Amino acid sequence: MRKVTACILLLWLAVIPAQASSGRKYIALTFDDGPSGRYTQTLLDGLKLRGVKATFLLCGYRMEQYPQLTQRIFDEGHEIGYHGFSHDSMQRMSRRQIGQELIDSRVLLPEGCDPVWFRPPGGVVTDGVRQVAQARQLALLSWSVDPMDWKIKSTATIEQTVLKKVGDGDIILLHDMSMTSVQAALDIVDALQEQGFRFVTASELAKLREIAIKPGAVYKSFPAEDEIK
Repeated sequence: MRKVTACILLLWLAVIPAQASSGRKYIALTFDDGPSGRYTQTLLDGLKLRGVKATFLLCGYRMEQYPQLTQRIFDEGHEIGYHGFSHDSMQRMSRRQIGQELIDSRVLLPEGCDPVWFRPPGGVVTDGVRQVAQARQLALLSWSVDPMDWKIKSTATIEQTVLKKVGDGDIILLHDMSMTSVQAALDIVDALQEQGFRFVTASELAKLREIAIKPGAVYKSFPAEDEIK
């Protein structure tokens, strides 16, 4: 009887740390450049089926093309951030031009949507981008894992790159602009959920890590305190 009790206790002790560890593993999926018609529809269907919320950095001209998809992203509990209106590089834009990109995008957002994130095209943060973001109370969302899915047209390669690099607190950059990327994203979700990771929006991840988001600041990831070196 003592041997049985001891075995049960050992099994219980082995399970508890694993559960505690898996409860602390969070990731934010982010998607640039959309919405993009059928690709975004397929992605949203897949995320809904898996109970996953993501952060979408949307282009104004695409919101103009796909207002119903923009609304669906918002209605299904995903987070929306700015990616400019035109997707032109902001490297040589004046502060007025950068601000206008945000103004033109804002009028296309669903009612009640109030973004806190701004990711300039290419992730290029100039002094002008930072100043406009700060003035408009927006934080700058970068990333810590980039499989270059916009360039690599291999679902398997995109998946392998992410799964090799990703860890707790990471922000993954992807695009909902091709079926290759969309399928890779859903496969990545399946693989990481099996490993105990939970997917949350970028804002939720910051809140879980008790980080107060500051306008104009750049955020690449939100690791747990014991993982910060």
